[in-house]
Amino acid sequence: MTFAESAGGGRSMPSPESAPKSRPRSWAPLLAVCTGYFMVILDVTVINVAVPVIGRELSASLTGIQWITDGYTLVFAGLLLTGGALGDRLGNRRVFCSGVAVFTVSSAACALAPNAPFLVAARLVEGLGAALIVPGSLALLQQAYPAPATRSRAFGLWGSMAGVAASAGPLLGGLLASTVGWRWVFLINLPVGTACLVLTLRHVARSPRHAARRLDWPAQCAVVAAVALLTAALNEAGRRGWSAPAVLAGVGLAGLAAAAFAVRERLARSPALPLSLLRSRTMIGGAVIGLLFNFGFYGMVFTASLEFQHQRGFSALGTGPALFPAVAMTMFASVLSGRLSRRTGDRPLVISGMLVAALGLVGWASSGAHPAYPVLVAPMMAAGFGTSFALTGSTATVMGAAPPAYSGAASALFNTTRQVGSATGVALGGSLLATATHYDTGLRTSMAIGALAYLTAAGLAWLCVPAKPKGT
Repeated sequence: MTFAESAGGGRSMPSPESAPKSRPRSWAPLLAVCTGYFMVILDVTVINVAVPVIGRELSASLTGIQWITDGYTLVFAGLLLTGGALGDRLGNRRVFCSGVAVFTVSSAACALAPNAPFLVAARLVEGLGAALIVPGSLALLQQAYPAPATRSRAFGLWGSMAGVAASAGPLLGGLLASTVGWRWVFLINLPVGTACLVLTLRHVARSPRHAARRLDWPAQCAVVAAVALLTAALNEAGRRGWSAPAVLAGVGLAGLAAAAFAVRERLARSPALPLSLLRSRTMIGGAVIGLLFNFGFYGMVFTASLEFQHQRGFSALGTGPALFPAVAMTMFASVLSGRLSRRTGDRPLVISGMLVAALGLVGWASSGAHPAYPVLVAPMMAAGFGTSFALTGSTATVMGAAPPAYSGAASALFNTTRQVGSATGVALGGSLLATATHYDTGLRTSMAIGALAYLTAAGLAWLCVPAKPKGT
């Protein structure tokens, strides 16, 4: 299968501008795309440390503080599939750039917010910009790097940005909030967003448009409802408990919305995700693997952060360096897996990565009560290495299983499942810590469940991930 986006399914722009052979060996497109992706993921976590200061200065209620944090995530996760569909229809570069512009402008609005309701509204718009950026990012990398080996390295570096940004967020947020003020948490996005936009317009080729394809709005609304309800329920589960009526109702309604989406896709003339993709073992298996390793990794990062601050007395600024072993391995693992993928295929990389990550969390779970920090360094390194090592192959698997005309939708599906995995891991970890008789018991139980998720992902990879990458 060719990885250049075809014009099938509708009217497209002239091919010379979109041909992936333009600057095939330049890493400028990767820099542009990763800059936007880093900015999006950073804003998921950078707010956590700064939000108490924001709440005090803007006299925000507890509900307002929660919406400042969660509103962005809800809109981001809920509109990912819509962003992917728009990218396929209007051109991924155009939608990506629009998302960067929306994100940058709304970040400025957040920084200038005079009160909490204004900040919440600006954060919701920021989430919209993020949902337009992320699906197009993978599609643009697939377009820019058609050679399997180069593409795998690009996907690996793209994926490592998530771990680096998520872990750097609390450190950067605490540093800015305690020095120049919380508004700089958002102002820092302005030069980054501007640089991303300039790099993209200059170095990323235009993408084909499939203007004849209609957007299936009933299906899009069903996806938004399902993801938003599930994410909200999982966020509340960490605070209210898994048996709370609001949590159970949210999960039930999310299931109904997902069922409505499946029914609609069977009936739609132009489905958001063709049934052939939904029936593809490779596509769905790769997406579920993404859900599972995000569940394990972000659950580990969240519970470790609470452990370091609440039980060991680390400051918010000290927690960032404490988590650095997990983050440091992501860049190394992504580069290594990208280089190995052409020789080994994706399946061995995903399986070995998941087994290494599982071994790391098993090591933490079995380390006993109150282990010394040096004992935890190796488990964190193993989890970070294994997750990033497997991400390259799973990303290539999902993107390789999709027809070129649906690359944006495939990217959106993969990132949506990963967001759900992150939210589930954080919610379950918080719930276990809150309800366990002893804090240490809840922590070790969370690590053991994360290890089980990694092992399940390894089994799925054996069944679903192709042994050799396509195009070799």
